[in-house]
Amino acid sequence: MRNKGTGRMKDPRVKAAGTVLLAAALLFCPPLAGSAYAFKIFGITLFGDNEDTVEVIDPVRYDATLQTGDADKDLKERLENAASLVTDEKQPVSGDLGVVIKAREDRKRLIAVLFEEARYGGIVQISIAGTDIDRLPPNPAFDHSAPVPVAVRVDPGPVFKLGSARFEGDAVGRDPEKYDLVPGGEAGSRLILKAGEQLLVDLKNEGRPLARLTDRKVTADHRTKTIDVVMGAVGGPVAPFGEVAVKGSRTVDAAFISRYSRLDKRERYSPEQLKKASERLRELGVFSSVTIREADALAPDGSLPLTIEISEGKHRYFGFGAEYSSIDGAGLEGYWGHRNLFGEAESLRIEGSVSGIGATTDVSTFNYSAGIIFTKPGAFVPEATFESRLEAKSETPDVYEAQSVTYSATIAYELNETDKLTGGGEVAWINTDDAFGKNQYVTLSVPLSFERDARDNKLDPTEGYHATLAAKPSYEVLDGTIFSSFEGSISGYLGFGEEDGIVLAGRLAAGTLVGGDGLETIPATRRFFAGGGGSVRGYAYREISPYNSAGEATGGRSYALGSFEVRVKVSEKVGIVPFIDVGTVSTGIVPDFSDIRAGAGIGVRYATPFGSLRLDVATPLQRYDGGSQYGIYAGIGQAF
Repeated sequence: MRNKGTGRMKDPRVKAAGTVLLAAALLFCPPLAGSAYAFKIFGITLFGDNEDTVEVIDPVRYDATLQTGDADKDLKERLENAASLVTDEKQPVSGDLGVVIKAREDRKRLIAVLFEEARYGGIVQISIAGTDIDRLPPNPAFDHSAPVPVAVRVDPGPVFKLGSARFEGDAVGRDPEKYDLVPGGEAGSRLILKAGEQLLVDLKNEGRPLARLTDRKVTADHRTKTIDVVMGAVGGPVAPFGEVAVKGSRTVDAAFISRYSRLDKRERYSPEQLKKASERLRELGVFSSVTIREADALAPDGSLPLTIEISEGKHRYFGFGAEYSSIDGAGLEGYWGHRNLFGEAESLRIEGSVSGIGATTDVSTFNYSAGIIFTKPGAFVPEATFESRLEAKSETPDVYEAQSVTYSATIAYELNETDKLTGGGEVAWINTDDAFGKNQYVTLSVPLSFERDARDNKLDPTEGYHATLAAKPSYEVLDGTIFSSFEGSISGYLGFGEEDGIVLAGRLAAGTLVGGDGLETIPATRRFFAGGGGSVRGYAYREISPYNSAGEATGGRSYALGSFEVRVKVSEKVGIVPFIDVGTVSTGIVPDFSDIRAGAGIGVRYATPFGSLRLDVATPLQRYDGGSQYGIYAGIGQAF
């Protein structure tokens, strides 16, 4: 007999922190070689020398000072950061001419900072050994008995405002204010450059691949402290995409690359389509780089020729990971894969895992899984992806024991850039030992789903939403039972503040099971449970469930979940996330909300190039008797 909330519970979707760090170290740390002993993870030096030693020929040391006049605190900080003579003062330069070159480069950077702050009357003066750099001879010689004195003086000058803005050429008729060029408003050079870039983007978005800026004049009136801006542009003809050539392919079929890019359909030119085609090809995983180049001129038929330049990566790969928990014991996993099986980016992946090692000495209570997955992108049409999957599992959470073998074949079809339909067939053999005793099932199912992904970033969204709908009609062969599951979820994101420093994130999900003569006629693996990192944090995996009079979890026919997070950036890399999760599981086909469980906690996020490292700690607000007291969850990417 099982008591609710006791024993081992394992959430296969959540990895221990040790697993994440080990895998990341193997994938992202360069190998040690020669006499270099520095070791880094995510750009952090764990041991060894953090800087490469560079030998400077004819080293010359200097002593630099910076005066910023009446600059305010923020401008002063920007000027100090831009003055490499000051920031690199401890590093000698090569020869006396090296000091002069560094000073001239600094002057350009400092003037650029002043222009970005709309200070067009600012003055930057740099002298070396008491002589202005513009008066130095071509090959200066300085006294090296002491560090060469360098003086940098900046007079920021007044802040200018925008006087007028005018568009010429094919840009005539557009409102400059829509490009943030507002008379009397800000006039920094960065804003003006951005306006020009956006003007060019808008022209190209009209299907004009040869659009270009012809003029960008900025005239400063020092008497009125204003600037006038004139921008001219040539749009050129509207054109479709033309012939698509492929360069650099070795083992991946060039015709497949052209077809899968979806640029060969002769549709109207669009920079956004070029961007999406590049992303689509990268996601195949077979290329180390993808560049799409546009021709400088239209073809005789008026179309724009394109060239896709690719560099193929290694097609075979393997990896392994390890995890450890004081409750669940140790776990091992490994996988091998091929990304280009038959020359059109077909992938084959073989994987296996075992967990629960050390939690008990009985190997029959470990969790085992093995699988082989074949994926064919661009099946039948470029928008379709075929997947064939064979999996075998042995699961031993507290609420049931189950062994299963499942085969599925599905096709996913991209309706557009955000919507995707998936459908297929599945056959499964399932052997269970749960609250209803020992049972065997053979199910035939037709999984169907619809997904809309309107997030701005899949790994760390700050706006948009993600919605899914899924149905799985099923027939249990041994008892002739017909049942179906229906599930839906939606998550939304809203950012606030500078660079979305605060993001409100929420998710709602619900599901129902209809059909079947009773819960016992439906496999335990298809009934609904909640709890764990994928639903209500703070509770053990599948701990939330209806229970019978013997204290055994039965699973339910319906559920409802809600999760709410406030994602706050503490720094560029680190964030904190207070959160609360709420869930209920019922025996009826509609949740009755008679037993609502909630978990609350706080998480830490560390940004990396491949997604945020996530560590969450949560506690149940309404704990089961003898149930879990807290949960710790680690992984890559946001929780939802």
